[in-house]
Amino acid sequence: MDNQHEKLNYVEFGSMNLEATKEFFTAAFGWRFTDYGPEYCAFDQQGLEGGFYAANKAATQAAGSALLVFYSNDLEATRSKVDSQGGEISKEIFDFPGGRRFHFTEPGGNEFGVWSDMPALNA
Repeated sequence: MDNQHEKLNYVEFGSMNLEATKEFFTAAFGWRFTDYGPEYCAFDQQGLEGGFYAANKAATQAAGSALLVFYSNDLEATRSKVDSQGGEISKEIFDFPGGRRFHFTEPGGNEFGVWSDMPALNA
């Protein structure tokens, strides 16, 4: 990890189902986890390092939480993977200035977004 003074470099999420969260991210995105006891696991090499801890609440926009957003080169393929691995699509693909994105909730209850550049128009 490249530690930079006063820059974000780690994020932690509560998970209402820690095992399901780990299984989802492993299957959908190829993440690997390091367990630190039965109530905490860490991930790395994902653009931002972090972890999940066992909790009774999770991070959602409706609850006022920050939304962490993945980048995808193929938004539809990523959406399909998320859906097939048990993620719940909370906001279907929509356009925004500069791109397109969708939101999903993973099995532990945390909401994430995925964005992509606008597809090039064929001339």
